[in-house]
Amino acid sequence: MLNSFGTRSRLQAGAQTFDLYRLEAIEKAGAGNVSRLPFCLKILLENLLRNEDGRAVKKEDIEGLARWNPTAESQKEIAFTPARVLLQDFTGVPVVVDLAAMRDAMERMGGDPKKINPLEPVELVIDHSVQVDSYGSPESFATNAKLEFERNQERYAFLRWAQKAFSNFRAVPPNTGIIHQVNLEYLARVVFQTTEDGRPLAYPDTLVGTDSHTTMINGLGVVGWGVGGIEAEAAMLGQPISMLVPPVVGFKLSGRLPEGATATDLVLTITEAMRKKGVVGKFVEFFGPGLDHLPLADRATLGNMCPEYGATIAIFPIDEETLNYLRFTGRDEQTVELVRAYATEQGLFRTASSPEASYSDTLQLDLATVEPSLAGPRRPQDRVPLRQAKAKFAQALPSITGAKKGSAKRSAKVALNGESAELHDGSVVIAAITSCTNTSNPSVMLGAGLLAKKAVEKGLATAPGVKTSLAPGSKVVTDYLNQSGLMPYLEKLGFHLVGYGCTTCIGNSGPLPEPVARGIQESDLVAVAVLSGNRNFEGRIQPLVRANYLASPPLVVAYALAGRMDIDLYKEPLGKTAASGEVYLKDIWPSQQEIEETVRSAVGSEMFRKRYANVFEGDPAWSALPTPEGDRFAWDPKSTYIKHPPFFENMPPTPAAVEDIRGARVLAVLGDSVTTDHISPAGSIPADGPAGKYLIEQGVKPADFNSFGARRGNHEVMMRGTFGNIRLRNLLAPGTEGGWTLHLPDGAQMSIYDAAMQYAQEKVPLVVLAGKEYGSGSSRDWAAKGTRLLGVRAVIVESFERIHRSNLVGMGVLPLQFSRGDSIARLRLSGRETFEIEGVAAALESDKKVTVRVRDEKGNSSSFTAIARIDTPEEVLYYKHGGILQYVLRQLL
Repeated sequence: MLNSFGTRSRLQAGAQTFDLYRLEAIEKAGAGNVSRLPFCLKILLENLLRNEDGRAVKKEDIEGLARWNPTAESQKEIAFTPARVLLQDFTGVPVVVDLAAMRDAMERMGGDPKKINPLEPVELVIDHSVQVDSYGSPESFATNAKLEFERNQERYAFLRWAQKAFSNFRAVPPNTGIIHQVNLEYLARVVFQTTEDGRPLAYPDTLVGTDSHTTMINGLGVVGWGVGGIEAEAAMLGQPISMLVPPVVGFKLSGRLPEGATATDLVLTITEAMRKKGVVGKFVEFFGPGLDHLPLADRATLGNMCPEYGATIAIFPIDEETLNYLRFTGRDEQTVELVRAYATEQGLFRTASSPEASYSDTLQLDLATVEPSLAGPRRPQDRVPLRQAKAKFAQALPSITGAKKGSAKRSAKVALNGESAELHDGSVVIAAITSCTNTSNPSVMLGAGLLAKKAVEKGLATAPGVKTSLAPGSKVVTDYLNQSGLMPYLEKLGFHLVGYGCTTCIGNSGPLPEPVARGIQESDLVAVAVLSGNRNFEGRIQPLVRANYLASPPLVVAYALAGRMDIDLYKEPLGKTAASGEVYLKDIWPSQQEIEETVRSAVGSEMFRKRYANVFEGDPAWSALPTPEGDRFAWDPKSTYIKHPPFFENMPPTPAAVEDIRGARVLAVLGDSVTTDHISPAGSIPADGPAGKYLIEQGVKPADFNSFGARRGNHEVMMRGTFGNIRLRNLLAPGTEGGWTLHLPDGAQMSIYDAAMQYAQEKVPLVVLAGKEYGSGSSRDWAAKGTRLLGVRAVIVESFERIHRSNLVGMGVLPLQFSRGDSIARLRLSGRETFEIEGVAAALESDKKVTVRVRDEKGNSSSFTAIARIDTPEEVLYYKHGGILQYVLRQLL
């Protein structure tokens, strides 16, 4: 590597000596005012210094970032090389499937298959496959874990093969914890250590992860964000990530949270504010005196929800609280000392006297103004103050049911465990303490336990018909709940341990009790889920639940007791008992002092050290899995979980020339805020849909379907599920809900998959039309892969969310954005037209503008200009090669 600015020097950290690339040397060389750069950009600058090679990273790239202008509209492109890659199993399995297929393609094309191997450390955490089948019982955890292994044996055996076949690859077995909590509590280094030129080298820990909530690690001062699996694969294979230096929004925090407010309430408040501000694609950096009163677990919660407000990262600087957390979670003192020494030497350590950095824009919040809140019923940014929750639900109900305001309330009587209960619009049927967002935070978890204790002591019980669950992000959580003596009270209310992993938050909520499901369906009720998660999009949580609210763990327990959303928890009692009379939320809400005292007495560093001592070993079920051998995977043609993907079939050594798109038809016309859940659902597989029918044809019984998320290693399932969300509304097929469209020009209504296959036979390319925020939500590569396999060549929208736009490019799909002011409505597009997209090759080389010519059913022609959102020179190369994986494979030949 080059060292144009002579920045490599020595660092003493306790008894250890390391090399480092000193940021101060750039400023001394007159190359920029580095000391005023935001914390996050200093880390990117160090990344450029360390990876300067004269090709991907040039001297002028370093100077450009060092002279960063916060007010400039257009910033320089840089090549970012993350220190490591983080995978979860839903997104990780297709990544490894692609790598295995690339090895086959490399052999077929005359190259060395072993070149397909991670060059950077890769860590995969199996956390997305456990489902809440059993709940409310001491046996629930064992039952769900057993079912998980039975359903996913093929996938897990494949991952064990990968551990042996690929170097630099480690997997955390199932039933251990949630990826982001494991990353926060154990995997994160904050400062990385390696050897370069035979000498120890220290540098910032940075990463990309195949889960959008990778940003949770920003709370620890680590730069990392979510990418699609395709981008992650390229990073694993040594390709730097090409990116434009983003604007950095500074968010100033002051004051401290008031009594009764939690980190969940804070993050919902900030999510709402950020969405209003507009931070999509930007870096957010928190600063100000409020950080002195914000525990690291609260910071991690704010980082975790970053995708919900659309930013790329939401980072906190390293400070004394960071060091305290590293000690608290069992890191050794030598690690802590290195972090302190390195951050201090590089100007990355925040103190009360640290000067404010220069930011592109700023926001501020007095923490004292935060109040208890929820978010729902459909999106994380739709904050609802708790005192308004009843009224807001009533306002939202007509839009969910399609009924007029003031319509009669619907209800159903159901028999549960020999007793009669009544469900109605607004009945809570799922109450889940789940997700890394909150279960990594001892304050809110122990707060939920204390509230449960007070409720039980008052004689309260969970309302009938509520499916309760506790799915923490690490085993440390159950350790401290047991140590505090609060677990029995949670269990008394039905919050038994159901698993360690992402459950309800990603749609693995499992089936509702049959009487409850039948009552909801027969009376068409709007049932409610309340969960301590980060996602509540339509159709995500449970197919029969149409209103979903995010809330803190204590509020999850409160709504389980109330059993309904149409309650004012400030004025109406949670319940009435003979011993206590009417019991209100204020009667059982724990004080901040109680919570802090319980945290101090119940949580200790030894818990973390014990639980993570053998984290990669797994339980006997994991160890006993039969594991395939060999450097190349032996594909089983009968497998319905792992199939050889078609992305490299008949791939020539050099790519064909870029062509315009001619005679295209519209597959779907969609509205605003179409999420990756709408495009590629992760939850249950309907038996009557294309994917379900395929599995039945393969001899799989509906009871064994598992989920779309678990089947991501099989492209046949995933392409059949693309645009198959049960709540998707395709305006091309009005009056339908789900994956329906019209085949044109005959107008026959059929599934989107069937229409796409018919168009493929007719050699007709496809486009998708949509509105604003297209592709928001999880960093789901199958939302792009499935789109490409259905034959979609271009997606034309008003605006994209960052990760999905990048994924579309990575799959060779052209992301087009309407010119400012244009939209489907303004251009009067019905979706029945034919489309010609002209000037694509020229647009890639110049101003990114293409001409879209449209011919309607009557033969009338019109045209409009769209912007090709292929944002960087590297992305241009990916598109020319038909995708990022094809580009990488050709580079390695």
